Amino acid sequence: MGFFSFIKDAGEKLFGHKEAEQAATDAAADDAAAKERLDAANRQAGDAIQSYIEAQGLSITGLTVTFDAAASTVNIFGVAADQATKEKALLCCGNVAGVSNVNDNMSVDQSEPEAVYHDVVKGDTLWAIAKKVYGDGNKYPAIFEANKPMLSHPDKIYPGQKLRCPPL
Repeated sequence: MGFFSFIKDAGEKLFGHKEAEQAATDAAADDAAAKERLDAANRQAGDAIQSYIEAQGLSITGLTVTFDAAASTVNIFGVAADQATKEKALLCCGNVAGVSNVNDNMSVDQSEPEAVYHDVVKGDTLWAIAKKVYGDGNKYPAIFEANKPMLSHPDKIYPGQKLRCPPL
């Protein structure tokens, strides 16, 4: 279990995070209708993120994803087949616009060493990241493969994205 931070305004646009944030602000005024809108927005966001994870083909038993717009936090529950699947699911949650934190409540069937995470900054390339993490830029395919299917091409990374760099 753990808590991961992400850049809130970077990532996939899966739901209307601005509308969810506004609903959270309105609900703070203790208005019953606003609280209902917030609950609906949170459910919609959680469902959208869960559908995105499922679309990636990740094997997770009992997957449940909730979203809290007031805290911009995703809570993810379930049992992943292995450490890589768990880490990819966490990245699916965090690399979504409107999410600044992911609360990891997952476990794994097969324990393995954890990956190192890298926050992409302007000018980064997978080669440069591999050089920094592994000491050899030619090992960039390991990072690309570790982040599939979220990455479709080695040149398509963006600032604010968080990538997993698995142990070699």
